[in-house]
Parts: sequence; structure tokens; C-alpha cells
Amino acid sequence: MAFPPQFLQELEDRCRLEEIAPRYLSLKRRGKNLVGLCPFHNEKTPSFHIYPGNNSYYCFGCGKGGGVINFIMDIERLDFLEAVKWLAQHAGIQVPENGQDDSMAKLRMRVFEINREAGRFFYHTLTTPQGKAGLAYFLGRGLKPATIKRFGLGYAPESGFALVNHLKKLGYTNNELTQADVARLSQKGHPYDRYRGRVMFPIFDLRGNVAAFGGRVLTDEKPKYINTSDTPVYHKSSGLFAMNLAKNTQSRQLILAEGYMDVIALHQAGFSNAIASLGTSLTQEQARIIRRYADEVVICYDSDEAGQKATQRAIPILKEGGLRVKVVTVPGGKDPDEFMRNYGKDGPLRFKQLLEGGGTDVEYRLAKIRAKYNLETEEGRVRYLSESAETVLAKVRDPMEQDVYAGKLSQETGVDKSRILETVSRLAGREIKKEQKKLVRSQLEVASPGANPEKKEHMRAALAEEGLIAYLFLHQDKGEALKKRAPPEKFITAWNRRVYAAVLGKTIHGTASLADLAEELTPQEMGELSRILSRDAPPTGADAKEYIRILEDEGQGDAEWIKTASDKELLAYMKRLEEQKRGRE
Repeated sequence: MAFPPQFLQELEDRCRLEEIAPRYLSLKRRGKNLVGLCPFHNEKTPSFHIYPGNNSYYCFGCGKGGGVINFIMDIERLDFLEAVKWLAQHAGIQVPENGQDDSMAKLRMRVFEINREAGRFFYHTLTTPQGKAGLAYFLGRGLKPATIKRFGLGYAPESGFALVNHLKKLGYTNNELTQADVARLSQKGHPYDRYRGRVMFPIFDLRGNVAAFGGRVLTDEKPKYINTSDTPVYHKSSGLFAMNLAKNTQSRQLILAEGYMDVIALHQAGFSNAIASLGTSLTQEQARIIRRYADEVVICYDSDEAGQKATQRAIPILKEGGLRVKVVTVPGGKDPDEFMRNYGKDGPLRFKQLLEGGGTDVEYRLAKIRAKYNLETEEGRVRYLSESAETVLAKVRDPMEQDVYAGKLSQETGVDKSRILETVSRLAGREIKKEQKKLVRSQLEVASPGANPEKKEHMRAALAEEGLIAYLFLHQDKGEALKKRAPPEKFITAWNRRVYAAVLGKTIHGTASLADLAEELTPQEMGELSRILSRDAPPTGADAKEYIRILEDEGQGDAEWIKTASDKELLAYMKRLEEQKRGRE
């Protein structure tokens, strides 16, 4: 959807990345720029840069970059049109209507409507004879009517067509129902209900829209739970159950449980900062979302073997996301839901005591290692110390924290603390070198041709072309002069030529901004352009002359371009050559 350049310029002027980005990540000022841990990939060394000068961002670790529109597209998982609307609402300006198609935005809106109507249908069914089994299940699990209402819990009838018939009466098409994943198509192409004979758990997004559903069967049928697949409005890798409620608490601590009922039971008991990762292993994307609203996470997974393995997997993901981690193990092999029901009125107080007594992630991991060895034997103590130092303490970056846990290991094993710290320091040095090598490798991969596959073959010319693009973006008043001295056809690599021509055309008719190019270029291409613009030393007029000289020396671009140029373009090209020749005489 094309927007007037004036609108996009105003949008960019009013929506500054240095003001919007801190909602999603922590940033520190480094000279004129801002630096932080990238919100789009896991990293321990900050490589995400924001450049207020041109309102752009670039990550030297993963290569993502662009302007403020691209940032919102990436972080909120929106398409171009929706990102523009999001920013316009943020800035309080009207989006111009030009009647062009925005089918994806309309489909997303229809899917949200379907989900809302489906949620209402499931909730209403609980009060009917068809939903009697579902209501009995929730009440039997100790849920109060107010809790059922707050979470919008419901029941999907067993008939297989109740919801489909209801939604089709409201005017929704078969395609829309399958896109929302509330229906599937039979071999003959007829829609039927995805959820049948299950209690239903609506999953809300951060804005309070019903984005998906989870359904639990009441029999021994497998699978016990089925969940909405990825849709235009929902991505399992970023979904977090009850995050829409937990994010509004004043606490910067979140309780991470395993299942729907665990979270609901905790909320009912007064722990409204509880969330769940929707039955899947915690993802890096979920950790980044959690980091927006919390500084500390208390993992409270089931205490069975599967729950403990999930805890071990979640700890490094949360730590790498910049979060402090504590671990609470519910005694007796119970989960939080069962714990609350077993202790009745005393449940909330007892659970609060568990939270207060919960250990850090380091204590949890050390305890897991200690349980494997017999510390009464020399061999057991050596193995315990070796594994603890290598897999736990060497990854701790805070020297004071290392000192504290080395002291605890010393008390447990009788080995001098200084010896333990020497070993930890040596192993930590190796870890740091590994991380640095990994960072260098990732940056080399990002610096590879990527969007410009011809760069490798024409490195000298491509770098000169990049310099001219950067110079033009910074000195847009020089557009006419550059067009005469360095027209696009002088560029040797096709991608640089296309970007240069696009920027040149916009500067001649007004001004060029990253917002202008956000829809025209792919995300990878926007990242490449942001990298080009992110150079520490902005190119000068003298640099631009040198870049032009390099392109003239290389001289291959003309031959390649001439093969496909039109007669009109060739005449214009010959005219410019004549002018350049006279200029040199």
C-alpha cells in the first residue's frame, strides 16, 4: 500500500526509535548512538545499535536492521500496513486512505473477530446442557465462577459442527474459519469443528484480543491437549498464557508455570503474575517478551522428571535473555494447581513461603549435580567440583557471585576456595573466548554478500557503491550532482544499483527516508541498507569523488548495463558521457 512521502516523513519524525525501542529492550548510550542486547536473537555481548541521526537500527550479530517501521514489523510481527497503523496510532496522526487492497490486514481482523465469537460461544456453552460436563470439570478442579469468567473458559460441544454452524450464520467463510484454525476441512471440502468435547482455554495476546485456543479432552483420549496452530494472528513460539493479565501487575517478577490450570489456580490464589509457555519448551522469543515486563522469573514447573528437564532447558534461555532466575520445586511431586487444592485456605500462604525460599538458578543446578555424586568419597567430591566449575560457575560472569558459590563448594568439599576460583577463572576464560569467536563468526556471516550476491566478485566496486549510497543518504541535496557524475548505470552490482536509483529518485523529487523504502525493500535488504548507513565515519565529498573514480576505473558496470538498456536510456547515457568528457577537458 503506497503512502504519500509527506505522511511517511511525518511518521518517522514523530516516531523516534530511541523512544520506542526501550519498551522492548534495555539500551545504553554510546556516544551519539544507543547499544543493547538484540531483541531478535540471543546474545551475551550487545551488538544491537540504534542510530538516532537517521532513525535506524542495525544488529551486527544477526543482520536485522531498518527504520522505525521495520522495527515494529519485526518486534510486533506485523506486516507493513499494520506497522504503519500501529505507529500512526502511537503518534496520534491519521492514516491516509487511498482505497488500495490491504487483504492481509482484513484477514487478521476477521480472524480476531472469529476468535472473539468462538470464545463467547464456548463460554456460553458452559451454561447449557451441552456444556454440563465442562462446567463440572472446572468446578471439580476448584475454580470459582468469577475465575471461570475472568479467563473466559468454556466448552466445545461434541457434535463437531456446533461452532462452524454458529460462525457461518454470522457470515464467516470456510476459508476464514480454517485460517483461524477453529475448523478443518473434510476430504469433501466441508468444514467441521477443530475442537470437540473439550474444555476450552482462550489464549489472549498482549492487547487483550483472543488470539488462539487450547482444548483439553475430558476422557482418556490422546492427545490430552490440542492447541491452535500458527495463524495470521498467532505464533506458538511467542505465545504466553495469561501474559495479558500478568503484564499489568506492579511486580517486575513473573512466575513461569507449565500448564493452563497451574496458572489459573495461582491467579485465583492471588498470584496474578503467573504465566505459562503453552505446553511447549520455552523459546528465545518468549524469553524476550518476558524481559519487557520482568527482571526476574521464578520457574515453577511440575516436579516430575519431565518438569525438571524443562526447568534445566529454560534456565539458560531466560538467563541469556537478561533475566534473573529463581527455581521453586513444589514438594511431593505436585504441581501448583494440585498444591493449592491440597492445602485449601492455607495454600496461598504456603506457596508464598515456597517463593520466598526458592533458590537461584545456580543453587538449583548445583543441587542437581550434587545429587549425582557421593560426597563422602574423594572421587565423588572431585567429580562434583569439576562438573560444577565447568558447567555452572564458569558461565557466571559476576565475580562476586562466583566468589559466593565457590565458598559454598569449599564448605561442602573441604577444598580451598582460592583453588576453586583459580579453576573457575581458567574455565571462564575459555568460555569468553568461545563467545567472542561465536560473535566474530556471526558478524562475518552478516558481512557476507547477503542481499547483494555480486559483492564477492566485485568487492572493490561494491564497497565504493555502498559509500556512494551512504553519502547520498546523508547529503540528499547533492542528488542532482550525483546523478550527473555517478548515474545508477555506472554501478556494477545490480542490488546496489537498484537501491541507489531508488534513493536517488526520491532525493531528486523531495527527500528519501527509510520509511519510504520499508515496503519497497525486503527485510534482508533493509538490514543491508542499515548496515551501509551505520558506518562510524560518514563519507565526505572527497570520499564520494574517490568512490566515483573507483567505479570509473572498474568500468565493468557499463558493459553489463548496456546489454539491457533501452534506446532512450542509451541516448541519455551517451549524452552524460559527453558531458563528463567536456568536464574533464
